[in-house]
Amino acid sequence: WRVSQPQTLTSSCSKSKISLLLMSIANMNSLRCFYTRANSLLLLRSSFSPATIPVRRLSSVFDSLSNQTVSSISDVDSKTQASPGAISSRGEDKPEEKHRKSAGSSSARGWDPGEVVMNKKKGKVRTSWVCESCGHSEGQWWGSCRACSKVGTMRRFSEGSSEPRGSGGGVASGGGSEGAGLAWLPEQGVAQPLKLSSVIDGITHPQWRISLPGLFGNEVGRVLGGGLAPGSLILIGGDPGIGKSTLLLQIASIIADGNDLAQPAPVLYVSGEESVDQIGSRADRMKIETDELYLFSSSDLQDILTKAHRLSPRALIIDSIQTVYLKEVTGSAGGLTQVKECTSTLLRFAKKSNVPVFLVGHVTKAGDIAGPRVLEHIVDVVLYMEGEEHSTYRLLRSVKNRFGSTDELGVFEMSQAGLEVVSNPSGIYLSQQNTDSDVLAGLAVAVVMDGSRSFLIEVQALCATGSTVSRHVNGVQASRADMIIAVLMKQAGLRIQESGIFLNVANGMALSETAGDLAIAAAICSSFLEFPIPHGVAFIGEIGLGGEIRTVPRMEKRVSTVAKLGFTKCVVPKSVEKSLKSLGLKEIEIIGCKNLKELINSVFRG
Repeated sequence: WRVSQPQTLTSSCSKSKISLLLMSIANMNSLRCFYTRANSLLLLRSSFSPATIPVRRLSSVFDSLSNQTVSSISDVDSKTQASPGAISSRGEDKPEEKHRKSAGSSSARGWDPGEVVMNKKKGKVRTSWVCESCGHSEGQWWGSCRACSKVGTMRRFSEGSSEPRGSGGGVASGGGSEGAGLAWLPEQGVAQPLKLSSVIDGITHPQWRISLPGLFGNEVGRVLGGGLAPGSLILIGGDPGIGKSTLLLQIASIIADGNDLAQPAPVLYVSGEESVDQIGSRADRMKIETDELYLFSSSDLQDILTKAHRLSPRALIIDSIQTVYLKEVTGSAGGLTQVKECTSTLLRFAKKSNVPVFLVGHVTKAGDIAGPRVLEHIVDVVLYMEGEEHSTYRLLRSVKNRFGSTDELGVFEMSQAGLEVVSNPSGIYLSQQNTDSDVLAGLAVAVVMDGSRSFLIEVQALCATGSTVSRHVNGVQASRADMIIAVLMKQAGLRIQESGIFLNVANGMALSETAGDLAIAAAICSSFLEFPIPHGVAFIGEIGLGGEIRTVPRMEKRVSTVAKLGFTKCVVPKSVEKSLKSLGLKEIEIIGCKNLKELINSVFRG
């Protein structure tokens, strides 16, 4: 209250009387305002309790309709639109409507008692700061995350509230993901323990597995353990541009086409990185014209599961897991928390709906799949797609497989029409050899195993006298090469200490198995003696420090592969010579050697 000093009153008594009068008027107005607010609070408290204000979520809408027959999500939408706010019982007013009726006089005066109710504490709320990149939480705010050292990623989050403050969005625990995305799944009865014999008797392999017909399908099915298991969660990783999306698009086409045992069925291909037009353009280039293949571009996992529920596909493909997100989980798409919770949600979806799910995973600089390590523990199968940068060959390797062996390896070749199966994968790393050339001294063929497959690799060696570089290796472990060179000088008597030695594995391959020791030693001897190794000779064996030649696992498999590729001789350890000759391989000669001196006498005699 502002009162200008009267000009006509000059006595101090009059001034004091006026001041007392004004103070009395102000106190009466304050008392009236206090009485009005207190009366409104009493009316509000008698009408309803602030704790009963409903906060509705999508999961509660599906829970209220769980006892009804719902054919699709569109039926739920129509029922919800027909009765908006129908979560409360019929015939009763919502708490907001009761509040308006009982406290109508108070709100009519221009004051909304809801302000006081919203400021009333509902209980102790714990506040934390969560990193939206890695999911690390702290009790107080820091400028950067202490776990991932990223700046500006800490977001305020109250565990007692339904939404976090900031751009993270959702609950940190991710507990609402299943209710939001999987509430429409049929409820299962109480599970009872079953005997193993009864479970095995009810399963037949041809009917339980989803077969993949054709040459391409058989190659992929062999890596998966004999076909696609229903309800399995499969993770495929690989470098950018290696062909993961191409592989999955071809798999989706084969599954959608069906086979002799199953009719064509829909397959849903979801991409969070490409548009539908981009996927269609790639499918057109690969000559894929499957009618039952459905394309969808989205990153919202709840929306993806809704579309999958409507379509009821035979298989679901997500490209990639780092691009999808759940609204109820803290962090951006691709963060550790988001990747973990999205994978767990898809696992529950696969097990409850019995639909196999394929996931594409990005890899880090180290070659591991991006995201938490627990991601590989959650899924059923982990496949890696590998290939050299300048090579058209692609290897599909099984790292984890709950439904089969991890020794299987698929070999493909990238072409304009997509991935094609290699008919003779064992000889893809062999170069064209000129049998009559004298300058090809220093070439030897090693037989190595990768999973259940055997490959023939060409090892090259060059001994240059007076070279300024003493030693250089490429594709071979440096410590292993130094050991073999030292054994040749000491045990075989070669005077190669004054020569520069260069070792290389053809086609950019890396020779990490000890079975290639004998081929490395033979190549060095060939170059130093300037004696080319005859065409059609392969070497299998490990070299010890005493110069002895040791055996390696799966000798029968290696020698059989050499014989199928047309080789005429195979140098092996002396200890397995008799057992290998008993295999009945008449088209190949088995040469057994005890040590390096016998190797030189058997191969390099004029």
